[in-house]
Amino acid sequence: MKTDIEIAMEAELEPIKNVAASLGISEDELDLYGKYKAKFTDDLWERVKDNPDGKLVLVTAINPTPAGEGKTTTTVGLGQAMAKIGKKAVIALREPSLGPCFGLKGGAAGGGYAQVVPMDDLNLHFTGDFHAITSANNLLAAMLDNHIQQGNALNIDTKQIVWKRCVDMNDRVLRNITVGLGRKADGVTREDHFIITVASEIMAILCLAENMKDLKERLGRIIVAYTYDGQPVTAKELKAVGAMAALLKDAIRPNLIQTLEHTPAIVHGGPFANIAHGCNSIRATKTALKLADYTITEAGFGADLGAEKFMDIKCRMAGLKPDAVVLVATVRALKYNGGVAKENLGTENLDALKKGIVNLEKHIENVSKFDVPCIVTLNQFVTDTEAELAYVKQFCEERGCEFALSQVWEKGGEGGVALANKLVETIETKESHFHCLYEDSLSLKEKMTAIATEIYGAGEVMFDPSAEKEIARIEKLGFGSLPVCMAKNQYSLSDDKSVLGRPEGFPLHIREVYVSAGAGFVVAITGTIMTMPGLPRVPAAEGIDVRDDGTITGLF
Repeated sequence: MKTDIEIAMEAELEPIKNVAASLGISEDELDLYGKYKAKFTDDLWERVKDNPDGKLVLVTAINPTPAGEGKTTTTVGLGQAMAKIGKKAVIALREPSLGPCFGLKGGAAGGGYAQVVPMDDLNLHFTGDFHAITSANNLLAAMLDNHIQQGNALNIDTKQIVWKRCVDMNDRVLRNITVGLGRKADGVTREDHFIITVASEIMAILCLAENMKDLKERLGRIIVAYTYDGQPVTAKELKAVGAMAALLKDAIRPNLIQTLEHTPAIVHGGPFANIAHGCNSIRATKTALKLADYTITEAGFGADLGAEKFMDIKCRMAGLKPDAVVLVATVRALKYNGGVAKENLGTENLDALKKGIVNLEKHIENVSKFDVPCIVTLNQFVTDTEAELAYVKQFCEERGCEFALSQVWEKGGEGGVALANKLVETIETKESHFHCLYEDSLSLKEKMTAIATEIYGAGEVMFDPSAEKEIARIEKLGFGSLPVCMAKNQYSLSDDKSVLGRPEGFPLHIREVYVSAGAGFVVAITGTIMTMPGLPRVPAAEGIDVRDDGTITGLF
C-alpha cells in the first residue's frame, strides 16, 4: 500500500494558473509562487466581492482518537466528489503548523487519494505565512522590551507583561524562561514565555481581518502589558503597528493550490482549535463563496472545539451562515470510545460500538443547537463490517440526521459521490436557521458556562481565583461583550483527556483568562492545556529525511 507522500509525489499537478482559470481567475489576479502555488491579488477580491455567495459547508468531527477520523481527508475528498457530480466547488483549509508535522499528529494535507498538493511544500514552509506571523509577533515583543530598556515612558509594570514570544515548533523548554540576564545593556531581567505560532493573537488577527485597514486596526488594539496603575498598554502605543503590517503584507492574502484531482483549494491561516479559534481565514472563506457554488471548509479537532468556534467566533464576526455541517466519524474511533484497545479495533464489536457511539450522539446534538442541517459520514475502513455500518446508519437516522458512507481515502472523489449527493439533497431540502449559541450581552462567565454545560456537558464551571480576578478586569475595561475562545484538550468533551465517550455532570476548571483585544475574543484556558506543546517520546521528525535527489521522505 502506498503512503500518503508516495501518492502525492506521483501526482501529475496542473499548473496553478490553469486551476485558477477553472474559477474564472486570470493570471493577472495571481502572484505565482512557482508553478503550483499562488497568492490572490487584492484586485481579485475587488472584482468578485459583489458576486452572490455560494453555499457554505462546514466539515467537523467527533473527538479525535489514535484510531484516526480523517476530517481533512473527508473535506478534500468531498470537494473532489462535488466535481464528479457536476458541481462547482472550492475547498477552504487551514495551513499546517510545523509543530505537529515534526511532532505526533503529522501534516494537514488530507490522505490517500484525497490530498491537497504539493503536499511537502504545504506541510513545510509553503508561502511563508507562518514565518511572517512569527516575525511580526516577535518584533512586537522586541519593541516592548526595548521600550522598557530605553526608559519605560509608558510606565509598564514588568510583572504584568502579557505578550509572549512565539515559534512554530513544539518546544516545551521555552514555555517559561528568564530573559535579560547578563549586563545592564542586555535588558531588564524578567520572566518571559513562548507559545506556538498558531496560538499567537497575530495568527487569529490575520484570520479574522477583512482587509489591510482592519488588520492594522486590530494589531493596534493588541494589549501587550499593563501599567503600574493597571491600565492596558497596546501595540499602537509602542508604535509597532506599521512595521508589523509590513511583515504581514503578503501573508494576509489567501493561497491557492489544488487537490490530486485538480479541485481548487484555498489554504490560508492555521490557528489550532484546542488553544485558539481553529478556522481558516475569513478572507479565504469569503473569496471561496464568491468563486464557487459550494465552499467546503473545515474547523480543527472535534465539533466541541472547532465547530463551536467556527459558529460562535468566525461566523459571528464575519456574518457567515453555514448551510450544512458534515460530521465525520469512523467505526474504529467509536469502538475506541467504547473501550476497545487500538490493536483490536479491526475486530467486529457491536457492544463496544453501542457504548462508544454516545460521543457521536453528543456532537449531533451540539450541531443541532446551532440549527444547521447535519450529515454524518463514516470514513470507511476495510475492517468495518456490514453490521457495524448498518448500526451507525440506523442510529443517525433515528435522530433525524442524514447519513452517508465515505471511501475518499481509497478512491478519491469517486469514493465521496454518495456523500456529495447527500449533501446537495440536504441543502436543497433542509433550510438552515443558523444562530450562535449565546448572545453578546451575556457576561463572560455566563458565556463560558454556556459552552461548558451545553457543548461539553459539564455540570458546573470552577474558576481559579486568578481567573476570577482577570474576568473582572476584562469586563471593567469594556471587553465583556466579546465572544469566548475556550482552550481545552481535544481528546475528551471534558477537560480530562483520559475521559472518553460522553462524560456528563463533570466540573470544568478554568485556570486562566485573558483578552485578545485585537482578535476580538476572550481566551479561557481549562484544565492542563498548554499553549506551547512538547514533542513526544518518538517525534515524527526522526523519520523525515531528504534523498540525494532532493525528494523528501517521511512526511505524513
